[in-house]
Amino acid sequence: MSDTVRTRYAPSPTGFMHVGNLRTALYEYLIAKHKDGKFILRIEDTDQERYVEGAVDVIYNTLKIAGLEHDEGPDIGGDYGPYVQSERKDMYLPYAKQLVEAGKAYYCFCTKERLDSLHENEEFSSGYDRHCRNLPQDEVQRLLDAGTPYVIRQKMPLEGSTTFVDSVFGSITVENSELQDQILIKTDGYPTYNFANVIDDHTMGITHVVRGCEYLSSTPKYNLLYEAFGWEIPTYVHLPLIMGKNEDGSVSKLSKRHGSTGFEDLINEGYLPQAIINYIALLGWCPKGNREIFTLKELCENFDESGISKSPAVFDYEKLAWFNAEYIKAMPLEEFAEIALPYFKQAIPDKDLEWNKVASILQQRVTQLTQIPDMIRFLDKQPEYEKELFVNKKSKTTLENSPEMLRLVIDGLEKLPVWDNQSIHDCLIGIAESNGLKNGTVMWPARIAASGQTVTPGGAVEILDILGRDESMVRLHKGLDKLI
Repeated sequence: MSDTVRTRYAPSPTGFMHVGNLRTALYEYLIAKHKDGKFILRIEDTDQERYVEGAVDVIYNTLKIAGLEHDEGPDIGGDYGPYVQSERKDMYLPYAKQLVEAGKAYYCFCTKERLDSLHENEEFSSGYDRHCRNLPQDEVQRLLDAGTPYVIRQKMPLEGSTTFVDSVFGSITVENSELQDQILIKTDGYPTYNFANVIDDHTMGITHVVRGCEYLSSTPKYNLLYEAFGWEIPTYVHLPLIMGKNEDGSVSKLSKRHGSTGFEDLINEGYLPQAIINYIALLGWCPKGNREIFTLKELCENFDESGISKSPAVFDYEKLAWFNAEYIKAMPLEEFAEIALPYFKQAIPDKDLEWNKVASILQQRVTQLTQIPDMIRFLDKQPEYEKELFVNKKSKTTLENSPEMLRLVIDGLEKLPVWDNQSIHDCLIGIAESNGLKNGTVMWPARIAASGQTVTPGGAVEILDILGRDESMVRLHKGLDKLI
């Protein structure tokens, strides 16, 4: 086996990218890159019944957006291709026949009807009775010459046990009596998933096999295949389940009833790719020092499979939103304005505001980009509102004093030679100071008149600055008219 660490992500093109699949890809990428190894993409498309048109593009796009660049794959080639399983289909049968010749596999000619009848028999309801395991060689040859349909099954040991070591779960032993004589080659000549996996991993020099813990029970079968061929067994890294929170407080395996579970869906809900990746990295892995925020490069530097937990991880959408908010806050303002622009245009399609100013009042408040349109729609068109919004106990504003405040504000702002944030701020603060008022007593009526709502992503000064002189004065006069 190669001294270079080689991991592979081998998805089936069956639809969207679930966060569990993405975490597997991420951990494979991190294990490889932490050790200066290679991350390989292999498409496992032999199950044509589950194939979904366009799903391969989803895989490529997801890895690209997530920043998980593969070193070898169907699109870029490499020394171990082809990297699409259906293009490798002719290589599996010879390996299976090699095992037959070595006495470690056998032809099984049992019909579907016979196998179905076995399932009705309690003794064999969960498996196969090994009917063809010891057929005389001349009978096997006669059936083959007659063109009788067959599968090739692996001869599992009937006694003893099989032990394997996993990087996460440690040493695991399974009694061989529990193992069925698994099918390696189906009647159509195609390999089963387990068999193709072993052949592909070995011939591609894969050193670390990373997958979900639901495959733990299959691992002895994999190991017995490696041993049957005399091949070196790879390092296994089985990952804990990802659970979702149920309404009653319990947890169950993450599914769509818990919320979006696909990478693309989460992005469409306004989460940043880098925040999703950062959060998913911590679903089952505990870094040293309890640090939480990592760039992908920092994850590569710090990731160690010894930090992977056996315990299931719970996908917490609130925690993901926290990560997303932290990433948004840490962005340069111009970068945030650029990624937020499509959401600005959703709410304000026909105006060209100073978007950096809009971004500045949102950046510290947004947890998901999809929140933006509702937060700023008032900048496009002021909503209808009741005059009671002018009443605010904290700011000491009432229906009686708000008209006077607005008159002072209108008078002051109309005289401004320059309309910008600083001038508006100084004007409103100056009004409060010269009249012995709290700042809020002046600011609150201006804010309500300018926005028409009590909750805004910015105060009176920022809103008036973004709206501009003409629109601001129209709204302030309209507010005053509402009060008198």
